[in-house]
Amino acid sequence: MDLLKGLALKCSKHRKTKDLTLIGITVRGHGWIDNVTVNSAAHMDHFINAANWFVNHQDTRGGWPIMVTRKLIPDVMELPPGWYSAMAQGHAMSMLVRAYLKTKNPVYLQSAIDALQVFEISSAQGGVKARFANEYDWYEEYPTTPSSFVLNGFIYSLFGLYDLKQVAKGTALATVTDLFDEGMKSLKAMLLMFDSGIGTFYDLRHISVGLAPNRARWDYHTTHISQLLQLSKIDDDPLFTRTAKRWEEYMDGKRSPHN
Repeated sequence: MDLLKGLALKCSKHRKTKDLTLIGITVRGHGWIDNVTVNSAAHMDHFINAANWFVNHQDTRGGWPIMVTRKLIPDVMELPPGWYSAMAQGHAMSMLVRAYLKTKNPVYLQSAIDALQVFEISSAQGGVKARFANEYDWYEEYPTTPSSFVLNGFIYSLFGLYDLKQVAKGTALATVTDLFDEGMKSLKAMLLMFDSGIGTFYDLRHISVGLAPNRARWDYHTTHISQLLQLSKIDDDPLFTRTAKRWEEYMDGKRSPHN
């Protein structure tokens, strides 16, 4: 990898480098080299190292606290260091499940299962679960009070729950299935609240706080579309494909009709 980077800096980027053969390594200076491994890629090493990091840094609540201040809306929606994110939990669970499937090491699966604890704790109590209209569970990317109901982060958390649901057993399977089903129920009921008629909303602050709507920029809008298309492979409810198609049309300039 270092060789290719060096050649890219020194030579034309159009030069073909895939057929190069490394015949020697020379090191100048002072220091220690314990082991040198020549590989065409190190993706799996990075993957396992990251999975191990999650296992070694998970706290007693099953989460990975984020140790920075987050000001979603200054003086209205703020989070001091130590908050959890449902999106981060979901990403971690997806990775840990894949590490388990690759290695068959139960430590990774147990870590993913332990991560469910945070989903069962309300935002007000330091977890990630919010309630909309006192009826629908929503797993918060930013668990502020009042709630923000960020769409993309919520869907990412559902992906993590779905991945774990495919391999969990017993009590863990029952817990993750309940969390996933409740999340999908909420998404189906609330999805169209994020449709602005010309694009999508990033969150629902205009409903929960009564502020001006926070329109999603185009990269988040395309993320919403991609997420719905992925959800359509998990759940055959036509709501996902129908909505994704309309949101794609917004990008081509189509708008909802006027009265």
